[in-house]
Amino acid sequence: MVKKKMYQKIQTCKRQGLLKAEIARKLELDPRTVAKYYDMSEAKYREYLKTHNYRYKVFSTYREDVMAVYRFNGYKKLNVTAVYDYLEEKHGKLPGNEKTLGNYIKYLIYTNGLKLNIKMRRYSKVPELPYGKQLQIDFGEYVVRSGLKIYIFGAVLSASRYKYIGFQDKPFTTQDLIFHLLNCFEYIGGMPLELVIDQDSVMVVSENRGDIIYTKDFKYFIQEMGLKMYVCRKADPETKGRIENLIGYVKKNFLSVRDFKDIAEAQTGLSRWLKRRANGKISQATGLIPLDVIEEERKHLRKLRNSIYRRNSLKGREERRADEKAMISVGSSQYLVPAEYKNRRVEIYLTAAKLFVYDPYSGDKIIEHKVSLIPGSKVLSREHSRNTKRNTNEMKEEIRNMFSLDNWKRFVTENFEKYHRYAKDQCIDAKRYFSKDVNKEGLKKALGFCIEHKTYSMKELKDTYDYYRRISDTDEEDILKKISPQLKAVSRYKKDIKVAKRDIGVYKALVSIIMGVCA
Repeated sequence: MVKKKMYQKIQTCKRQGLLKAEIARKLELDPRTVAKYYDMSEAKYREYLKTHNYRYKVFSTYREDVMAVYRFNGYKKLNVTAVYDYLEEKHGKLPGNEKTLGNYIKYLIYTNGLKLNIKMRRYSKVPELPYGKQLQIDFGEYVVRSGLKIYIFGAVLSASRYKYIGFQDKPFTTQDLIFHLLNCFEYIGGMPLELVIDQDSVMVVSENRGDIIYTKDFKYFIQEMGLKMYVCRKADPETKGRIENLIGYVKKNFLSVRDFKDIAEAQTGLSRWLKRRANGKISQATGLIPLDVIEEERKHLRKLRNSIYRRNSLKGREERRADEKAMISVGSSQYLVPAEYKNRRVEIYLTAAKLFVYDPYSGDKIIEHKVSLIPGSKVLSREHSRNTKRNTNEMKEEIRNMFSLDNWKRFVTENFEKYHRYAKDQCIDAKRYFSKDVNKEGLKKALGFCIEHKTYSMKELKDTYDYYRRISDTDEEDILKKISPQLKAVSRYKKDIKVAKRDIGVYKALVSIIMGVCA
């Protein structure tokens, strides 16, 4: 059945004297369709329309399920593909396609069986971009019927419209954003030249007339990945219309017709939905299927890079074998690993700035180096002066038991708490400074001073201890003998000082002159 507007076009062409074959070519219709409506009067068409609208519908057996979906969503306008996807997931193969279901829903609306609460939102069109140029990202929130609040990360390639979605059950932090971006780059198969972002607090601290200040971790990440940034102005959704549409699409098509108890359940069907629906259907903007177009866009994306934010992942690790001197070759340089790994295999994870070395069996980090930019260089590390196999807790316990002084245990506890990331360094310093010939009285005074002034590093304790040890070796008489010549010189200098005196007549003369000028 053709719609009313098409019926009117056929009748207009007929009044213009066009033949049926000419009308079929002009309107791009099947000749049999034109022949059917060519001789049909308006009264017959209305009767035919009425009969067609009220004939048996193949989706009528699913009426309760369709109405339940709309009722659960407050009778909002839903994407037909979302409703179809829900019915297909619940009942398996359906008797018609999405268009047939769409016609059935229109029939329900037309016959007042379904009344919708419709709200319109408009976006201006964003110009098309070349492959590999741009990835748009944004965030969203959605509360399902169970009360679970889902935080949405969305990304879409501007050219192919290939989409990626990530869920989590807590507000986003900068680390979460970086984690989702790395997963997204892996999913799409490369990195774009440019990211389009909003002025969200997990990425941007402030903006002043175009000068963007990024959060510390995000700034390091975009430098590490070599990404260009395009930051949208505040309250300007038109500049990122594609990603706005994607976040809305996820809410309306996937989340609106489903309910989840936890985030794991929500993520279970997400990957299948992305492949089947979000990337598997024809994009209205391009007329192409993103799943087919992505292969072409991947040719223009940049190669994935390892990131310091994913250094503990097994992805991106490579094997190396240390030689007789416990050196491994990476690039054009050599890096030293602990002696116990010579002639053994290790795993490395290389980023633009750092090299991380891991034990291949335990997965523990052995050591890290800064990447050398000088070809043929040999890179060492002061970490090799340590016993890297030794347990940090054992070293801490040894330092705690070095002295029986109460203030020593208190100081050491504060030291380990303040410098927890550098506990081994502090332990090494403690053994270096206080292992031999320690003046207990001087150490006791130094500990009291450092605790009182809250200076808890071993170096500060050592400097304070050196001071008290020096003054303890010198008595008061020695100090007075040393400074007495200076005291005598000062007192003699004071005796020789004479203050100039001026006669009062000078001041009287000055007053007389001033009075004369004023008169």
